[in-house]
Amino acid sequence: MSKKLILLIGAPASGKTTDGSLIAQNHPEITNYSLGELLKNEIEKHSKLGKINSDYISKGQLVPTAIAIDTVMEALRNAPTDVVLLDGFPREEEQMKIFADILNGDHSIELDGVIEIRVSYEVAKERMGDNELFEEQMRVYQETIANIEKFYNKNNILQVINGEQDVEVVVSEIDEFLKSHYRK
Repeated sequence: MSKKLILLIGAPASGKTTDGSLIAQNHPEITNYSLGELLKNEIEKHSKLGKINSDYISKGQLVPTAIAIDTVMEALRNAPTDVVLLDGFPREEEQMKIFADILNGDHSIELDGVIEIRVSYEVAKERMGDNELFEEQMRVYQETIANIEKFYNKNNILQVINGEQDVEVVVSEIDEFLKSHYRK
């Protein structure tokens, strides 16, 4: 049986990492990963990969696609559950296309849905506070999100949720999406 993957995407400070964490707390049958946390774990290990990641992340830039995808695939293959939520990936169109090609050839992982936690630029900026990296992260996000939405809409797997609602409401809507996909 293949693992089911749900991607949580959204702007910086959309709440996707918090939402994914809360979903996993409420559902022991779901593992939650954040690409940002997976990359930071490598930095904390002081590995060669961590050094590369640190150089990019400190400038607000995306890590190279190959590193991001390798990191994601390793985490997915080693996930302790059959359903995995992954937030913060893909972050650009190239990542999305290469990842789709890899999944097409790897039948052990099935992309089952993409949930976009949508917030306005103003809300994201307010949540980030005085973070110097925000503008660069938001620029990258805004340049790519329309193509990412189009790609996943074409495949009928995109669900958009208003991330400006109370976190309990957002988590409830994600729960409803998951229930519609994984009824026992």
